[in-house]
Amino acid sequence: MEIKFNDFQKQYKSHHQKFDKAIKGVLNSGWYILGTQVADFEKKFAGYIGTKYAVGVANGLEALQIALLALNIGPGDEVITTSHTAAATALAIISVGAKPVFVDIDEYFHIDASQIEEKIHSNTKAIIPVHLYGQSVDLDKIMAICRKHQIHLIEDCAQAHGATYQNKKVGSFGIINCFSFYPTKNLGAFGDGGAITTDDKYLYDKILQLRNYGQKNRYEHEVYGLNSRLDEIQAAILLVQLEYLDRNNKTRQKLAAAYVKYLRQVKQIKLPPARKNSQSVFHLFVIEAESRDGLIEYLKSKGIATLIHYPIPVHRQPCFKEYNSYLPVLEDKIKVILSLPIHPFLTKREVKYICENIKNFYKSL
Repeated sequence: MEIKFNDFQKQYKSHHQKFDKAIKGVLNSGWYILGTQVADFEKKFAGYIGTKYAVGVANGLEALQIALLALNIGPGDEVITTSHTAAATALAIISVGAKPVFVDIDEYFHIDASQIEEKIHSNTKAIIPVHLYGQSVDLDKIMAICRKHQIHLIEDCAQAHGATYQNKKVGSFGIINCFSFYPTKNLGAFGDGGAITTDDKYLYDKILQLRNYGQKNRYEHEVYGLNSRLDEIQAAILLVQLEYLDRNNKTRQKLAAAYVKYLRQVKQIKLPPARKNSQSVFHLFVIEAESRDGLIEYLKSKGIATLIHYPIPVHRQPCFKEYNSYLPVLEDKIKVILSLPIHPFLTKREVKYICENIKNFYKSL
């Protein structure tokens, strides 16, 4: 049996008629940039998240970059974030000339809210927590810190489309919130894409300018902007994907429950903890595993793909060496974490096969 980590072919085939119709509709319209599909998606996505506004952009990194620019964060400023995530979060901070300040992680693999305040200085302008693996960070504590120190909260929701905290969707708590629609995401395009959500009309208008060369009116550039527009074809695809997001997230949750059922008695495995008052959408299912590297090779020999998210933390990447930090919990976790396949087209039978092979590996030691 071969089990892929993601299966985009099954995804396309599941709704190919709708995808084909959506793409053909854009091609026949002759309008490929900032047309009706983008406008429709922005309206529906804002409604889904529960914010007044959403703006489609080119990708998740530029969503964060535009968010920082909209808040006038730049050279001399500091932004607190996590090192345990994709590099895009820190790259966005660097791109505007600000300094990333890294905080260690908690048991949920998120930024440790209890350690944030000691990293705040007079030039700290924002906190960017990442809702990693599909589960919300401790938003109550982080929002309280932001209020106390009068700094901005920018949510990085790239892995948490549809996740909730206290029955409210992530992406609706910060002054600006950022999403990626990379194909692997719970809400994925057939290429790159991203979005920004906010309730602030002034920031919304500024974000619209920043994504389109800084233009308020055509050929009138009031600010330095980017070419960061979500295109019509990707918006049309995302409109189809949005129809099935809740259903797909429920499938992920059921698969996660199956993993827990089959692996809870395996003493060499630590299952992902669930944060109180939050509902994960399991973008990833990450375990902590003894003899991890041997397990990876064993599962590979059985046709099972696995990944590590992330093997090298951002603060230890060569390009971030000047921002190196002492993050002992993270350094320990990256030695044992392992991502098992989880996506809407995985079956419970396949999950059982994966778990049986995990058990067989540990029995063989």
